[in-house]
Amino acid sequence: MTVAPTATSPRTKNRLPGSSRLSWTVMTLVSLVVAGYFAGQYATGTLQSLSARQIGLAASYAQRPPLIQIAFYVHIVSAGLALAIGPFQFVRAVRRRRPGAHRWLGRLYLASVGSAATAGFVMAFFNTAGMVGFFGFGALALLWAWTSYRGYRAIREGDFASHRAWMIRSFALTFAAPTLRLWLGLLIGVQTLAGSQADGQQMLDNAYASVPFLCWLPNIVVAELMIRRRDLPGLRFSTSTVQQQTAPSSEPSP
Repeated sequence: MTVAPTATSPRTKNRLPGSSRLSWTVMTLVSLVVAGYFAGQYATGTLQSLSARQIGLAASYAQRPPLIQIAFYVHIVSAGLALAIGPFQFVRAVRRRRPGAHRWLGRLYLASVGSAATAGFVMAFFNTAGMVGFFGFGALALLWAWTSYRGYRAIREGDFASHRAWMIRSFALTFAAPTLRLWLGLLIGVQTLAGSQADGQQMLDNAYASVPFLCWLPNIVVAELMIRRRDLPGLRFSTSTVQQQTAPSSEPSP
């Protein structure tokens, strides 16, 4: 897979579409709510006590070995931090007026993603959605780490356009935490409207079995659309385009 350069139009080079401010505000509020509430709920007690109260995924990890419980907490804290920091990396004013703050926030974001992705990959072996969960959440963890690394490597090489593109992809995967919960609510609502006779826990289990891929695949599609809209380097799955651009022309020069 290579990144093929695209032309940057004068209209999108210096500013984003007018609707981006509203989109950013909604994204930021959702991110902060999920990072604060859904991650913070695990600080209100032990996994055993939270399990008795049926809080989040506590019941799934309350009886796991200590190392797996540590991975769970590392994932919750690190992913919550990445989710809270991520939106502010896209603020143009911060990048231009406070480049030092932007760099330090970026380092903290990358460190958080690295910890959360590693712990998330470990947790994928112990998820409650079976093999679908292993492949779905495992792929999410690997792609999350990979896109973030590519963003880091691009900025180290001074490729600002590719850096922006890769960080959009990275945060799209970070945003899997909110979209997972949105999908759970939607799928439970669909079952209710369909007249399902299952109880609440069964509906939740049915919905959870579908989200290991749903929580992040649509995010990546949206991220690529955003990247193209901003005329940033897009993904290509072959080198044919690059080869065609670099191959000498067979037509005689005028």
